[in-house]
Amino acid sequence: MSEPTADRGRPRRRGVPPEQVRLMRAAGLASVSVAAVLIALKVWAWLTTDSVALLSSLADSLLDLLASMITFFALSFAVTPPDREHRFGHGKSEGIAGLVQALIVSGSAVYVAFAAVQRLLRPQPLEQIEVGVGVMLVSLALTISLITFQRRVVARTGSIAVSADSVHYRADVLTNVGILAGILAADLLSWHIADPLIGLAVAGVILVSVKQIAFDSLNVLLDRELPGKVRKRIEHIATAHPAVLGVHDIRTRSAGSMQFIQLHLELDPGLTLLEVHEISDAVEIEMHKAFPLAEVLIHADPYGLKEPRDSF
Repeated sequence: MSEPTADRGRPRRRGVPPEQVRLMRAAGLASVSVAAVLIALKVWAWLTTDSVALLSSLADSLLDLLASMITFFALSFAVTPPDREHRFGHGKSEGIAGLVQALIVSGSAVYVAFAAVQRLLRPQPLEQIEVGVGVMLVSLALTISLITFQRRVVARTGSIAVSADSVHYRADVLTNVGILAGILAADLLSWHIADPLIGLAVAGVILVSVKQIAFDSLNVLLDRELPGKVRKRIEHIATAHPAVLGVHDIRTRSAGSMQFIQLHLELDPGLTLLEVHEISDAVEIEMHKAFPLAEVLIHADPYGLKEPRDSF
């Protein structure tokens, strides 16, 4: 018997493609490098100016470095191909990394708020303002460059960990602008409470950024369904095959860059097992065209069979 046509060249997904692995690892390494440079600059600027806003930014960068290192190692693990003990791959490590990031960044927000309140109670002038201004401008330039690169990586890989890392760096851009404004206000207008007020604003922005990081990470860890429009597309692809009479029990989830799709096809009960196999393979091939990183599992049911089905 010849090999079924639909089975020739049938895609077998064994982890993230090498090009995406390279991009994700490069994004992790870039994040660690930028955080390390910013820490060195901000330590010098804080010791020079005694600015609580700069101290808050330094604390944020220290935790950025820790979070970026976690992301880097999580990405290295997440892109490891499936093995005997982890047959669905290691993508959920991205969700764990994102959740740890949320906890770390929340801690930095609490610290920043505490330092700002202390300075509000005891305002004091800043020193060597030009150092603080210069460092914040360099920080802005480096952070914006990193975010631009991260966006390209997320667009090409869909990485949850890189996306989470990018979220708090985007918040850093806003906080750096605020800190710069606070330093200038304290210097030009002698408004010394601007510095701690900006510090409090930084803490608020950090906490807002944490919400999205935590939400996306929990969705991965709790196997949240893919968006409704994705499910509709899956149903459309399945029913586009002329032999498919219906589809039900579509179940989806994601783990890092990978998606997992399960569905039941309703087929003519008179088909042979070989015909059912060929139809299922043909649908799977079309699914892989639309979702290149998906693992697709198809179950065939006789059309009209009465059986328990998902009620949602």
